[in-house]
Amino acid sequence: MPHITVLDQSTINKIAAGEVIERPSSVVKELLENAIDAQATAVTVEIRDGGISYIRVTDNGCGIPKEEVPLAFLRHSTSKIKSVEDLFTVSSLGFRGEALSSIASVAQVELITKTSEQLSGTRYQIEGGVERSYEEVGAPDGTTFLVRNLFYNTPARQKFLKTAQTEGSHVAALVEKIAMSHPDISIRFIQNNQNRLHTSGNHNLKDIIYTVFGREIAANLLPVESEQEVLQVHGFAGKPVIARSNRSFENYYINGRYVKSGLIGKAIEDAYKPFMMQHKYPFVLLHISIEPEYLDVNVHPTKMELRFRNGEQVYQMIFQAISQALSHKELIPQVDLVKREEEKALEEAQKKAPHPEPFEVKRQAAMVQKPGESRTMQPQEPAKSRTMQPPIYKSEAVYGKIAESRAEPEPEIQAAAPVESQKPEQKQPKQEQKATGQAEQPQQLDLFEEKLLEPKNRIRHKLIGQLFDTYWLVEFNEHLYIIDQHAAHEKVLYEKTMRTLKTREFTSQMLNPPIILTIGSTEEVLLKKYMKYFQEIGFEIEPFGGREYAVRAVPDNLFSVAKKELLMEMIDDLSEDAGARTADMIHDRVATMSCKAAVKGNNHLSFAEADHLIDELLNLDNPYACPHGRPTIISMSRYELEKKFKRIV
Repeated sequence: MPHITVLDQSTINKIAAGEVIERPSSVVKELLENAIDAQATAVTVEIRDGGISYIRVTDNGCGIPKEEVPLAFLRHSTSKIKSVEDLFTVSSLGFRGEALSSIASVAQVELITKTSEQLSGTRYQIEGGVERSYEEVGAPDGTTFLVRNLFYNTPARQKFLKTAQTEGSHVAALVEKIAMSHPDISIRFIQNNQNRLHTSGNHNLKDIIYTVFGREIAANLLPVESEQEVLQVHGFAGKPVIARSNRSFENYYINGRYVKSGLIGKAIEDAYKPFMMQHKYPFVLLHISIEPEYLDVNVHPTKMELRFRNGEQVYQMIFQAISQALSHKELIPQVDLVKREEEKALEEAQKKAPHPEPFEVKRQAAMVQKPGESRTMQPQEPAKSRTMQPPIYKSEAVYGKIAESRAEPEPEIQAAAPVESQKPEQKQPKQEQKATGQAEQPQQLDLFEEKLLEPKNRIRHKLIGQLFDTYWLVEFNEHLYIIDQHAAHEKVLYEKTMRTLKTREFTSQMLNPPIILTIGSTEEVLLKKYMKYFQEIGFEIEPFGGREYAVRAVPDNLFSVAKKELLMEMIDDLSEDAGARTADMIHDRVATMSCKAAVKGNNHLSFAEADHLIDELLNLDNPYACPHGRPTIISMSRYELEKKFKRIV
């Protein structure tokens, strides 16, 4: 039986450090909070290699007196509280006295600090919890922390770190969040010798939102203001038009502390529920002030979780504040297919549009095929690896670019008689098909002899017409087949996309004007990381200044749906939460976007378009269901119809 022993202090410190220091962003968080508690007005954060090899945090705060420097690295040493009673009124971000000792136990730390009362500064080095040097140096007022080689003495922890890019993105996201928590502090973030963020410290919260999130979000904000006796809420709520597919844009701070709370998150999302689509999440940035005695921040060493004395009151306060902001604004989205100032130019461009290419002439001729004409299958030329087409302003094509309505009705569609792709063959009696003098052999009836999908039977399909601008009716072999045009087109596009992904034969469509994306620092890192995959499948994305990127070309099959919202969803899906990602994840997303390009219900199609669509559907190996599992085709027999009309008893 193993004996009970007391762990040595070094092991204790390393175990305790695991609760506080998980990755480089944890170090930056603790040091930034210390700088804020030191009443700094300017803070610089610099990292290299994602913060794994080098972290520097410099502030102009009050500094640490020389005689107290070694004490600062002891466990449970702090200047924020004196007794347990102070926990009920603590207003500082830090108070547990664990951060510096935890950092020093798993890294090589150098501290340079000076108070305004001292003539010289203090330089202190500590590695793995062991003091290395303690001396006087010249230094400005404030404190500088240098943290090198994080987890150098705990390789088990080091191997669980992600790549430098990933860890750097976590640090960048944290610095942005802390910068938004204190608009009165100028915060500068440097990553690999490049300036990534620099706030002015002018107390203007909207300026920081513009700096961090960009022009689009800053232009779609609603002010939130609410005040009660013990609780105040102020900040901004985003219009539903800038909703995102994850909760990363839900930012809220309690007494200047960035926290995560299920209660507050539920209040925000419940307030947005009447205005937002399912599985979409809003942008909010709220500063909440609560009297310290009404909450408990001593729940977890990271201090990002807390408890409320009266959670229901907090919920109602935040819910009402956001609901009030949303209800006092007309939230009808302004749909800008093109900017107003560009509409006239666009109309002129349409008039001067170039003549269609030869393949377009053939396609348009096929679309106006007269009823009753025989159908001939024209082999399609394989697409080149990259085909650049002129900008398309109004498309009348099928397969991803079907027009919602036609300017003029086709006279052929007005015909009362049903349209057949070809006159049906005359059925011959079986007796005439038998060879002369040959005895009839008994045969088993093949129930699938007359298949809808058989190529030889395609010429016998009778295309009757469109029902409710959504369903197409086809008569064949004593059956009525009903085809859902959206589900059918969705299946066709999905199979095309998956086929091109497997064969890596992609075509691109140029965009004019390009789509301009404004992304955050985390999204920017992910976009750069996976840029080659986007380029391989037909995207052309290039920097456009600052954190804006111009999308100049998209995969050809995504041309009609390659909107800003869908592209941002693709980037949002590139989160690192699930570990390492591959190109397959991007490919799956592209395939899903292809489904969005399918012609919708309540859209009128011509007979030629519908006929072509049915052709492509029936040529698939499995045309019976769309990628989401909905049926594409259902049927009803003549017998069932006649029974419903009492023609058969």
